[in-house]
Parts: sequence; C-alpha cells; structure tokens
Amino acid sequence: MNAIISASELASELAGENPPVLLDVRWHHAGSLRSAYEEGHIPSAVFVDLDADLAGPAGAVGRHPLPDVDRFGAVMRAAGVSQDRDVVVYDGGQNWAAARLWWMLRWTGHASVRVLDGGIDLWTGPLEKGAGTAPAEGSFVPAPNSKDLLDADSAAALARSGLLLDARAAERYRGEVEPIDKVAGHIPGAVSAPTTENVDSDGRFKPAAELAERFEQLGTADTAEVGVYCGSGVSGAHEVLALAVAGIPAALYVGSWSEWSADSARPVATGPDPQ
Repeated sequence: MNAIISASELASELAGENPPVLLDVRWHHAGSLRSAYEEGHIPSAVFVDLDADLAGPAGAVGRHPLPDVDRFGAVMRAAGVSQDRDVVVYDGGQNWAAARLWWMLRWTGHASVRVLDGGIDLWTGPLEKGAGTAPAEGSFVPAPNSKDLLDADSAAALARSGLLLDARAAERYRGEVEPIDKVAGHIPGAVSAPTTENVDSDGRFKPAAELAERFEQLGTADTAEVGVYCGSGVSGAHEVLALAVAGIPAALYVGSWSEWSADSARPVATGPDPQ
C-alpha cells in the first residue's frame, strides 16, 4: 500500500462503503492545536494530541520520547483504530506530526496507514466544526517491532556501518546554530538530508522517482541499512515517510539529537562533512 494518499483519493474513500479511520494530529512546537481542529476539521476525523498521546515526558531520553505502548494502544482504540481497518492521518500541511503517528502505527504493527499528502491545506471538501463525535471503540493492540527503531548506540553503529540521515536543517547539522538543544552539531558519520527538501512548495512529496534519486545520491545505493534522526523524532519520521514513498525502508532514532546531545559522553561532529 502507498504511504500517502491525495485529497481527492481521500474524498472518494470517505464516500465509499468502508471509509478509513481519519485522525487529525495538527501540532505546533508551542503546543496542541486542538483549537484549530475545533474550528474546522475533515468530517469524521478524531483529534490526536502529539505531546499528550504520541510522546512520553521529556527528559534525558529526548524531547519527544515514545509513550507507554499500552497507553498508546488505548488512545488508538478510543480513536476508533482497528487492525483490519485502513487509517489515514493528517496535520496542518507540514505533515511532520502526521508522519510521527504514521510511523508509530506502522512500528506497532498496523499494516494499512497513509498520510494525507499536503495535509488539510489541500483538502477542498467540507469541514466540520466542534469537538467531534466519539467513534466506536477500535480493537487495535500494539505489537512493536525492533527493526523500525534505533536507540543511541544502534544509531551510532549505523552511522559507521550503513547510512544515518540527519533530517534537520543543514545549518543545525553543521553546528552553526542550535535553537533548541544545548549542544550544536551532528552524530559523527551521519549525512545531512534536510526533510524540507523532500517536498514541493505546497507541502506534497516530490515524485517517488525524484525522491529515490535524491536518497541514492545521499548513499542509499551503497547500503541496505538506512536510519534517520532529527531533533526529537518528529521531523525524522517525515523523512522515514519520504523514504517509504521512494520504496526504501528505514529505521527511526526517536531520541534523536535531543537525547544524543544531552549525554556529554557522546561525541559531536560539526561542519558540512559526516565525520
């Protein structure tokens, strides 16, 4: 199944006999965007809060560590998610938060999850106001796998043995600026690959062939092992999604730079080169 779905395709599926579960995960660094959801969301969509539902408490393991898996399962069931029903997720256009939820559902065993390409900004159908109606309880039970997830040690090893992509802005990778974390730079051996370069000006992903060519030039042609990190495991999920569009499987280091840089024993590289 494709990892993304267009607005027109979604409209058609929502009008069909077996519409997908629709999840609105609009988010901003400053906090929840539940108010934006209540001002207008795609009909039948259920709001999911990234900070409250898709992450645990911030700390030494990063700004957006994984939440308790059982709690995540309960949130997904309350949102109507079942293993045997398609799921579509969207956010406000950037699709970083939607990609985080896409990755988490895939990581925990859901086989049919897609992201609305371009987010709600490209939706031309009607919108629904208010808090929404609680859906029927779903039956999804998370079953996490290890192949999609990296920790600090496995990310460091992958930077040496395979390909570890840094999805942050290039100037953060080079260590020229660091607006959030205490230390600037990148994981030694990681390759700069800003996730913003995977999309067009309207937020939609570039064609699969174009993405595949980009990632090949970054090093995917030389290894079958690919991983991604970012600042806190959100924009990195968007890069994993872009890789999936290109047909390239990749793992995510969820702790990312916010975890790595918090440990003074971890080495830090600066400049434009991986080492």
